[in-house]
Amino acid sequence: MTDLTVSFLFIVILLLAYFSSKYNPEKSIPLSIYRQVVVEKDVAEKRVHDLEDEIARLKQPNPLEHYIDQAMMERKQILEKLRDQLNIEFPDLKVTLSEQSDALHFQGDGLFASGSSMLRPERVNIVQSVGVRLQQLLPCYTLGPQSAWHSECNPNFAVIEAVQIEGHTDSDGDDQSNLVLSTNRADETFRVMVTKEPRLTSHLSYQRQPVLSVAGYGKMRPIASNNTAAGKAENRRIDLRLIMYVPARSEEIEHLRTALMDAPHG
Repeated sequence: MTDLTVSFLFIVILLLAYFSSKYNPEKSIPLSIYRQVVVEKDVAEKRVHDLEDEIARLKQPNPLEHYIDQAMMERKQILEKLRDQLNIEFPDLKVTLSEQSDALHFQGDGLFASGSSMLRPERVNIVQSVGVRLQQLLPCYTLGPQSAWHSECNPNFAVIEAVQIEGHTDSDGDDQSNLVLSTNRADETFRVMVTKEPRLTSHLSYQRQPVLSVAGYGKMRPIASNNTAAGKAENRRIDLRLIMYVPARSEEIEHLRTALMDAPHG
């Protein structure tokens, strides 16, 4: 029994000697420093967690930016649909979408004789068709007695602020006469559309104002060079521009939804 005890103590002494040889007081850390490191570690871990939460939040789409993006996409789809319908119905008419996807260009020579503000008799049906098709599209995106919003036609609650009929000329002639000519052509287009579809004037914006409007720009907004005959022909045109309502704050999006859903449907 004594030999066993002595052997055990001998083993313990050897282990203590081994661990003593490995101990280096220069590498030991004071308790106060250890506690400080632990605190700093906890603070760093919390900061990392907060940063991860912030990154996740930033990855979420901003509600206002998302709504505006969807409204602009909706506008493009409306104009593309209208363009495609007209190109099928009137294959010899040049209707193109603007580079910004916010307007349709109708080449002026196709609708008006040179220097005239009266629609060519054989082209009146084109403008009438535009009015009919607008009347089919607008109720889902406007307020007023004709409002007829539903989720299938306008799932993003986009609201049209204005449908602007714009007259444009080439650079020939003086500025004042071109402004008058372009405005008169826009007025004539408006008159024919509304005569065909009187209900167009009852569509209202979010601000409860008529969405249909007219403007004449003369030669001020060319889409091609006026140095060639082909370019001048493109500049002599009528534009149909859609202006979407842009909320100033995210909170306003819910007001738009409510306005469309609660509007008296025609």
